[in-house]
Amino acid sequence: MRTLDIALNNNDHVSKLVNITNRYPFIIQLRQGRYVVDGKSILGVCSLERSKPITLEVYSDHCDALLDELQSLSC
Repeated sequence: MRTLDIALNNNDHVSKLVNITNRYPFIIQLRQGRYVVDGKSILGVCSLERSKPITLEVYSDHCDALLDELQSLSC
């Protein structure tokens, strides 16, 4: 499993995240405190509080291309 702390400051960031994550076959979850949502679900991502950091969890060790694409969203 690989993790990345991200910030979703506006709706464009949410849209960008979901568009990127849907192109990969990995299980991707977003964790914020005790809440965990599917990183490929626009409704799930929108349900998180955007003023706090969010941890993106990728359940694969071979996801360097995905993490590179998401670097612009990292905290």
